[in-house]
Amino acid sequence: MSMNIFRLCGDMCHVFSIIVLLLRLRVARNAQGISLRTHELFLLVFLTRYTDLFTTFYSLYNSVMKVLYIASTSSIVYAIRLQEPICSTYDRAQDTFRHWAFAVAPCAVLALLTHLISGGSLFSFVDIQEMLWTFSIYLESIAILPQLIVLQRFREVENLTGNYIFFMGSYRALYIVNWIFR
Repeated sequence: MSMNIFRLCGDMCHVFSIIVLLLRLRVARNAQGISLRTHELFLLVFLTRYTDLFTTFYSLYNSVMKVLYIASTSSIVYAIRLQEPICSTYDRAQDTFRHWAFAVAPCAVLALLTHLISGGSLFSFVDIQEMLWTFSIYLESIAILPQLIVLQRFREVENLTGNYIFFMGSYRALYIVNWIFR
């Protein structure tokens, strides 16, 4: 993917959103109003999209961003799941979106169908990599849903959580402009 100002700004908004969320977790030392399920979905998106990390070198920028997204999202999931006192403040009762049933499974089926309809094979590494990339595109489009549901249930949004959502939305909007511009 070629670099343009919209992609760069989109990437920076994505990085800022992650920094804001990590800052919020560290400063507030709680996970109230944060959806663990959204971040599990994003981690799955990055792990399936960036399978080319060890097979194809595009640029240092590209490789660094891929590693940064995987590492930072992993640290968010780790903090919410296991790091005290953050994990004890995570409210499972508010984060009830059944992400495996209503996000991962449908996106996997859709990616498989898209792959097979387009003439792909299930026995080629390159085809499997392409199917995983397609899956990640579908999943990323809905990965924010659990977070939006949690925010709707809490009704009160902290500043840093609101900034996180704003930067994530900006990232997606700028990537849409990037795709149009290309």
